[in-house]
Amino acid sequence: MISQFSIHNSGPIAEAHGQQLGKLNLFIGKNGCGKTWLLKTLYCVMRAQEECGRGQDNRDFNEVLSDKLYWTFQNQHLGEIVRRGKGNRLEVGARMSDGTELAFGFGQDTTKQVKAATNTLPRRADNSVFLPPKEVLTLWHVILKSAVQNREFGYDATYADLVLALQNPPQAGRNYDNFAKSRKQLESMFRGKVVFEEQQWLYKQGNSRFSIHSTAEGIKKIAILDTLLGNRFLTPGSVVFIDEPESALHPTAIVQLLDIVHMLADQGIQVFMATHSYYVVKKMLLIARQNQLPIPCFIADDEGRWQQSCLLQHGLPDNDIIKESIRLFEQEFKGV
Repeated sequence: MISQFSIHNSGPIAEAHGQQLGKLNLFIGKNGCGKTWLLKTLYCVMRAQEECGRGQDNRDFNEVLSDKLYWTFQNQHLGEIVRRGKGNRLEVGARMSDGTELAFGFGQDTTKQVKAATNTLPRRADNSVFLPPKEVLTLWHVILKSAVQNREFGYDATYADLVLALQNPPQAGRNYDNFAKSRKQLESMFRGKVVFEEQQWLYKQGNSRFSIHSTAEGIKKIAILDTLLGNRFLTPGSVVFIDEPESALHPTAIVQLLDIVHMLADQGIQVFMATHSYYVVKKMLLIARQNQLPIPCFIADDEGRWQQSCLLQHGLPDNDIIKESIRLFEQEFKGV
């Protein structure tokens, strides 16, 4: 697992630090505070290490990392993702639970090449994945054509990586216990199954088959996770980054999904989630307390500084999501 990280001067992030990270980790904040940016930065760290040396790819790690940053943040020059300010340098560091680490940095004049200052990370057989707020099944062929075949800006590397992972065929045989349970619960949530057949995604419910284009977005979003478990792209050593798990889901489905995420973490997957949903924050607090889990919670201030504010098992953090919920509750009673 990632045990700690530090990020300085990266896009909207002035600084962010995380220590003693858990299997479940939560980032909360307003729109535009850098939640997605932070998740994508950590994703680049993990995915670059995983892609390096796989198959017939002869690129060294620095090339893989540079490409992953370039296609994830999609600026003509990598120096453009450095936070504005005279003399600012982007600095990223990550340490794993086994003590290995990675550190790299670059300035505003950097074009496309990044060189790691430290890299003692071993090669990884496991896969990381980034799950965006919107589903990708409807547009999978568009993403493949623009991002993978034509190598055009538009859909970033997190989308391209995801659609490629989803096309892996399902694997037969016994799955990990919690993965099998999770798949049963995921499929019961939308009373059917989404499958990839004859170069198209279909939603099957009993003997009925529906085009993916006429399927509810929430169903498609849940199906993405189900597919990654079924084709064994995800394993107990995977790291999963989930941006706005609440997107397109009914509150009941949000709660059910987070129970499943907890099951996956219990099997070994490390999860980083970014949200601005009261339901997500509250449910994660209940998971932390019921299971005595030290779930770190991170909050950003208005200056782009992220702090590890609390462990959810000790209570809800002081933040605008909670304050607004309380304000609406009080407003209701004032009008009675």
